[in-house]
Amino acid sequence: MKPNVLLIEPMMPEAEAQLDAAYCVHRLYAAHDRAALIAAFGSSVRAIVTGGAHGASNEIVDSLPRLEIIAINGIGTDAVDLERARARSVRVTTTPDVLTEDVADMALALMLATSRRICVGDRFVRAGGWLHEHLPLAAKVSGKRLGILGLGQVGRAVARRAEGFGMQIAYCDRDPVAGAAYRFQPDLEQLAKDSDFLVIAASGGPATHDLVSRPVLDALGPTGVLINVARGSVVDEPALVAALAEGRLGGAGLDVFAHEPDVPKALWDMDNVVLQPHRASATVETRRAMADLVLANLAAHFAGREPVTPVV
Repeated sequence: MKPNVLLIEPMMPEAEAQLDAAYCVHRLYAAHDRAALIAAFGSSVRAIVTGGAHGASNEIVDSLPRLEIIAINGIGTDAVDLERARARSVRVTTTPDVLTEDVADMALALMLATSRRICVGDRFVRAGGWLHEHLPLAAKVSGKRLGILGLGQVGRAVARRAEGFGMQIAYCDRDPVAGAAYRFQPDLEQLAKDSDFLVIAASGGPATHDLVSRPVLDALGPTGVLINVARGSVVDEPALVAALAEGRLGGAGLDVFAHEPDVPKALWDMDNVVLQPHRASATVETRRAMADLVLANLAAHFAGREPVTPVV
């Protein structure tokens, strides 16, 4: 008999087809009455498959008495209560490494799009503006000062790319990273003050909640640009909106938000802001690799082996 799996958010069609072939899949994201679905099948569900942003709430986890594994299609674990999982001996897995390069690509793309006003220029041409007027000059990226919050895998991948742009690189983390060739700055506000761009590549969760606060944004200043490819929770979002609206911050490139998919409407019409719908890892190649890891973790667990990429 196939193990019962609760699928919290959609995956690529071919990945879902593979899930269907190996498991009895209950699609929470497609249910008209989610509570009714859990009430009907929750007692038999042995695995959750979810994404890093959606995770698995304690309410859902507590409603699944036979739960054995939570397979996250992503690297974020802030939306899963890891301590509760440990207490129940529920395994938790992620898909590390395979999405690092795509997320770093997105960070650089947002830097360029924001500073060089790529989206503004696109709209300008499409509207026929080029026929009778000129756009204001944009800002250069090459040679500028880059601050990175969180020099993990993604942060290091961003730094490697920035080296190709001749950027001056510094970073802030809990401790200096062994072997890092970049300047360590333990004070985030000072890092922001010393940077033209501040890229957020830190994990979400209570330890980093609203870490990028008004003082940090003010230190980055009216010509500085904030790039976030990590978690919306790391930024004090109302403070960010106010800083942009009042001209205290030069611009922002944002792939993540505090209350996705709700994006503050004040950002919609700002030409100095580039918005993405949490798409940093959304390439065919990477999503395939992520799905393969999810499937491999499930297969290993249900075969009685250690998962491939466990967190808990």
